[in-house]
Parts: sequence; C-alpha cells; structure tokens
Amino acid sequence: MIPSDTRSGASVDVGQILDTGPWSAVQKMAVILAALAIVLDGFDSQLIGFAIPVMIKEWGVTRGEFPPALAAGLFGMGLGSVLAGYFADRFGRRRALIGSLFLLGFATCAIGTSQNVPMIAVLRFIAGLGIGGCLPSASTVAAEFTPTRRRTMAVTATIVCIPLGGMLAGVFANYVLPALGWRALFFIGGSLPLTLGVLLLLTLPESPRFLVRHSKRWDELRRLLGRMHRPTTADTVFTDIGEQKVESRAGFAAVFQQGRGRDTLALSGAFFLCLLAVYSAFSWLPTMLTAEGLDIAVAGAGLTAYNLGGVVGALACAGAITRFGSRWPLALCCAGGAASALFLTQVNVSNTNVLIVGLLVHGLCVNAVQATLYAVCAYAYPTNVRATGTATALGFGRLGAILSSFAGAAVITAGGASGYLTMLGLAMVGALAALMVVRRHIPPLAQQNMISSPARTAMGN
Repeated sequence: MIPSDTRSGASVDVGQILDTGPWSAVQKMAVILAALAIVLDGFDSQLIGFAIPVMIKEWGVTRGEFPPALAAGLFGMGLGSVLAGYFADRFGRRRALIGSLFLLGFATCAIGTSQNVPMIAVLRFIAGLGIGGCLPSASTVAAEFTPTRRRTMAVTATIVCIPLGGMLAGVFANYVLPALGWRALFFIGGSLPLTLGVLLLLTLPESPRFLVRHSKRWDELRRLLGRMHRPTTADTVFTDIGEQKVESRAGFAAVFQQGRGRDTLALSGAFFLCLLAVYSAFSWLPTMLTAEGLDIAVAGAGLTAYNLGGVVGALACAGAITRFGSRWPLALCCAGGAASALFLTQVNVSNTNVLIVGLLVHGLCVNAVQATLYAVCAYAYPTNVRATGTATALGFGRLGAILSSFAGAAVITAGGASGYLTMLGLAMVGALAALMVVRRHIPPLAQQNMISSPARTAMGN
C-alpha cells in the first residue's frame, strides 16, 4: 500500500494515489455497483425487442408502426446521455447515476400499462432518458474508482454488462412472455432499477476525483479516503495535479479544445456507426429472423447468441487493449464485425446452427468495439470533462441508434436478411475508418509503465 502524507498541512494528489495505489474493497464495490446499473440498463433497453412480435399479434398492427416508438426511446437515450454527462460533471457522478436509474425504472413500469403504440413511444422516450444517463455516469464511476493499470478492464467489464443484461432479458422473456404476457415483462423489468437505485442511495460513494474539485466537500473526501486505506489529516490540502494542469474549465466547449476536437469527432463517428449496428440487432434481429420464417424461439436464441458473443468479445478485447493498446485490437474487431456480417449474407437461414454461430461471432466483434470505446473515452478526456466528453461522443452516437429504428424496418422490408446484414457490415467498415483517425488511443502496457514509473519514483521519495 502507498500511504498518504499525513503531515500537518500536507498536500495530497488524489489522482496520483488513486492511479498508482492499491485497489481497495471500497473502490471495487463502487465498480460492481456501477456494473449492476449497466446490467439493468441493458436488460430494460432490450425488453422492447422481445415484446414487439407479441404486441403485433395482440394489437393487430404492422411492423411499420413501431419505428417511431423505437426512435423515441433512442432519442431519449441520446438526450439523456448528454444531459447526464453535464449533470455528472457539475453535480456529481453519484447523483446522475441514481437519478437515471429511478427515471428508467418508473418509465419502464409504466410501459406495462400502454394501450397503443403512441403511448409506448412517449414512455420509451422517458425511459430512454434514464437508459442514456446510466451509461456515461456508470462508466465514469468505474474509471475514477480504478487505478490506471486496471482501468481498461474495469470500464470494459462495466460496459460489457449491456449485452450481459440483454442475455438475461432473453432468458427472462422466454419464461415471462408465455406465462404472464408482455405487460409483466415491463412491470418486473422496471422494478429492478428502482430497487438498485435505493441500494445505491445507501451504499455508493461519490467519486473522489469529483470531490477533490469541490473544497466544501473535502470532509466527505477525507472520510472516503480513510475507508480506502488512505488516511489524511483535518488540514490536508487536496489536489489532482495531473488533471488540473491539463484543463482548468469544464463544459461542452472543452471537449473540442486543447487539441481534443479531432478525437471527439472521430469517437462520435465510431459510436454512431457502432450503435447503428448494435441497435439494429437489439431492436430488429428477432423481427428479421421471424420474417425469414423462423419461429420466435429461434429468433430469441439468435439475439441471445449475439449478446453472449458480445460479453466474451468485449472482455477478450479489453485484455488485448491492456497489453497492446487500443488502436489495433479495435481495428481487428471492426474488420471481424464487417467480415462476419457479410459472411452471414451467404448463409441460408434454414441452417440455424451456422446462423446462430455466425451471429455469436458478429456480436463478439461488434460489442468488443462498442464496449471498449468507453475505456478509450476515459483515457482521452481529463477528469473535469470526462463524463461530458464521453456523453458528447455517445450522445452523437445515439443518432446512429435512432437511425437504426427506421433503417432496420426499411432494409428488412426492401432487402430481407441479406440487405439487413450488409448494412451491419458496412457500418463496421465505417467504424474502422473513424477509429483510425483517433489520436489519443490507450497506449500499450509497456508504454503505460514508462509513463507511470516517474510518478511512483516521486511518491517513493
């Protein structure tokens, strides 16, 4: 353990002791709680994909009536991401995450009372505000409670909970839909984030890297550092030198200043194309498969395989990024996502085994890119604009998710499975081009060790 300087009036660099010190139980618990929020985020966001085929039969409506409802939810996610990022940087990560969970839970429960598609659209927009707000808030919590050497894996393990939540939603839907109907799907699904929100109110601390920038909350910071085995005195002065010397002001404009404009635009483009591909699968993959003549069980298995691949791929990619840096692992995953989608255009949907395996590989590659993009954002932006930077890139990316609502239905109608899969492949080719433009990729482990060695030496002195 690296002790804090407890001399009277000493100055403690909070960022340094977090980045190079031990990973305490309090820090790990904060990351786990953030990950649980993302599990429920992914769980609730995908319930609509499983419910749509049942709603179509029950209400006697067509597939073409649902794109506006899906788009409303995704628009809410985009707006929620931007607003929550700004709120988190201004008022705290903890408040932003808990507020997002409560909003998501209440709105999802209310969807279970819907009587028509327009009502679903309104409630999906409100739920989307919560879904979108969870992502930047939780990923920032994970990043700021984790030492540098473990940050990529911690952030990715948090974000990979989106497809993990989707997998759980698939299993949940398989049991609940036949027994209780689609309304119970949303009643139960909405109660889970409400329960977690209460738990976080009782247990989740504020990020120390946020607290250090608010001197009125330094007593809270002292108590938190004590729980993290980094004791300080009542007159300790707190700093975050590594971040404060980079940026003295926060706000939306800051993500385009100090040479960050190129990375912000490139990361936004990568998010846009990845989310176009991901939400085309989340919202329309079961519908596409049933339109090709497969039954609902096989269609649900296809989306579950896609999400399973995403969990495995994201964790494997995070491991590769930790060792080799982010540029080339992400490039390979983009290429794999494009190649697997184009391969699937040649597979007969009646060959369900090959189809399911192909969807698993495609989900592995696409979600590996999508999940680790948050870790790249956590590296690319300093503390006081980290949530805003992540939210800005993600908020623009949500436009790709919104586009998927309309593009998915239109492409399935016009081009069937082949057209749909070609769209997914082309999206990943574009994501590859965008990521090659990013300057501030996570460096390889050897380079990170070279950077952090002087800091350790200084602390030892």
